[in-house]
Amino acid sequence: MTASEAGAPGAGPGITVTVDAGVGTILLRHRAQRNALTRMMCRSLVEAADDLDARADVEVITVRGDGGTFSAGVSIGELRDVILDDGGDTDHLTAADRALAGVAKPTIAVVQGHCMGGGWQLASACDFIVASDDASFGITPAKLGIIYPRSGVDRLVRLLGPATAKYVLMSARTFSATRAQAMGLVAEVLPADRFEAGVGELLDELKARSRYSMHTTKRLIDQSGDPDVEASALAGSWDAAWAGMAAGPDIDEGVAAFLERRNPVFPWKP
Repeated sequence: MTASEAGAPGAGPGITVTVDAGVGTILLRHRAQRNALTRMMCRSLVEAADDLDARADVEVITVRGDGGTFSAGVSIGELRDVILDDGGDTDHLTAADRALAGVAKPTIAVVQGHCMGGGWQLASACDFIVASDDASFGITPAKLGIIYPRSGVDRLVRLLGPATAKYVLMSARTFSATRAQAMGLVAEVLPADRFEAGVGELLDELKARSRYSMHTTKRLIDQSGDPDVEASALAGSWDAAWAGMAAGPDIDEGVAAFLERRNPVFPWKP
């Protein structure tokens, strides 16, 4: 295991980055405010996401909160500094969102406790959210007189549709994990009493899968949901992906392992 820290434990808000058995973990650390996000935490998260994506020993990346809760959102005392820095020209939350969303490797938000406001935006920038059944979710800008960042609103509309996205944002209600899953905010809900075991099983499954399949599928899905990607460019990406699959080693290993009734060992690396 290796670890790096933005601020030592107990020294104030920060993030901790660890790598263990192919899993890179970004831990949000601000227990005094239920891991509320500060400007420095957002900036550190950008660097951490980029570094983990570049590391050859990391296959999957998780984002978690310290002390049994994910994040209460943006720290109220730093709200303007986080989303309206440099006279309104810099939104550090959106920068952290983009860094996570731009990671090529599979990313999972592992959510316990509260996942509110800007915390959900960071969680939703991951490929999917896995939550404990005692977690709670809320997107509450209407309680603060602010507008949710565009990247968060756009993602919310894609996930829920316009009407339900308006309902969530305008009501600023808090939802249980099971309700959040039914709405489309969460991919999977696990029992609290076996949450860590369930997350570990999922991570082991992902590490056993073809990285070519996961990386390429992730890129194609993200491009298909991006209105700025033209149809011709998306078609070109699909053509390149299909050609890469045909020429690459993973398809042969997958077929051979199936016929030989063994677990595949996929050789493709990014």
